[in-house]
Amino acid sequence: MPVANHILEAMTKASWIRKMFEKGTELKRIHGAGNVFDFTLGNPILEPPKEFFDALAELSRLREEGIHRYMPNAGIPAVREAIARRLSGDGVFPGISANHVVMSVGAGGGLNVALKALLNPGDQVVILAPYFVEYMFYIRNHGGEPLVVETKADFDLDPQALAAALGPKVKAVIINSPNNPSGRLYPRSSLDAFCRVLAAKEKEFGRPIYVLSDEPYRELVYGKGAPPSPAALHPNSLMIYSWSKSLSVPGERIGYVAVNPKADTPGALADALNFTTRILGFVNAPASMQWIVAKLLAVTIDVDWYRARRDRLVAAVQEMGLDLVPPEGTFYLFPRSPDPDDVAFVNRALEERVLLVPGSGFGRKGFFRICYCVDDATIEGGIKALRRVLAKK
Repeated sequence: MPVANHILEAMTKASWIRKMFEKGTELKRIHGAGNVFDFTLGNPILEPPKEFFDALAELSRLREEGIHRYMPNAGIPAVREAIARRLSGDGVFPGISANHVVMSVGAGGGLNVALKALLNPGDQVVILAPYFVEYMFYIRNHGGEPLVVETKADFDLDPQALAAALGPKVKAVIINSPNNPSGRLYPRSSLDAFCRVLAAKEKEFGRPIYVLSDEPYRELVYGKGAPPSPAALHPNSLMIYSWSKSLSVPGERIGYVAVNPKADTPGALADALNFTTRILGFVNAPASMQWIVAKLLAVTIDVDWYRARRDRLVAAVQEMGLDLVPPEGTFYLFPRSPDPDDVAFVNRALEERVLLVPGSGFGRKGFFRICYCVDDATIEGGIKALRRVLAKK
């Protein structure tokens, strides 16, 4: 077999999200797209805002020399300066400079660049269940070992569980707020307690423990005011960001990694991110998208569009009698499965052509995920079909 053994093993454990998405493609071919209710993939159908297309059109007319050539691996200096000013002005990283910002090929690329820069073989990285399943593969890509720590029953952070899990091999913690799949936005009090645990362990071990704050849903929140960034609350931290959700451009693969200027040797860490961007083959983030996002730092999609779908689905799911922690951000619901075997329940839903993702795929059995970045017809048809599934119990 020409394929590496560890890749074959990883492929057998591949994402439930993609498995169900592919099943949905097959069902749509057989029954027609309008008769299949696909809630699997977080692929926004909401088109980018007008400002994005205006910036794209403006860029297409430019004939300045060099705007599509190679650049520093970290990205276009003017773009990084604009992002640094924004992060500093928002109070996330006061005083951050462009030298501490590295443009990335989406958040997935940013996480891989960061992990490559940080990990020695055998280092452990904490991930908090429920979690985005690709974290497992990203960590193993770079010789690390994932260490799963549970959150509480309401998906809030559990500082005691973290303290019990942190040992001398832990190099970093990945934290995702608002969280995929639960939609939970970790409150400031929980984040403060979490960071106190990290600070105590850093003192005990005499070395940094890095927070990798994965924030692609940072703007997609339903409360008032900007959410607290975990990266802002712990000195040894990196923010990993993507415009995939905030501008509804996941296919454009554009984001950044920002190093907290209070970190131990932030310059050395930024230099390592620059280097790993090159050697992982990204070379640099897409030039056109860098120029565009620099003009759109204050622009986001219409969050109320998602809020309306969240409210409709939350009400319907609760009317069905399912246990649910209403999401405070993202475009996901994560109800408790009416069947303790979440995989069995998801397979039952397939009989009514409803495609869901089992919680087992996110490290939390007994739940399932509904992705509501879909059209109204899918939501209304899916609600009716889910009622039929539950009526068959």
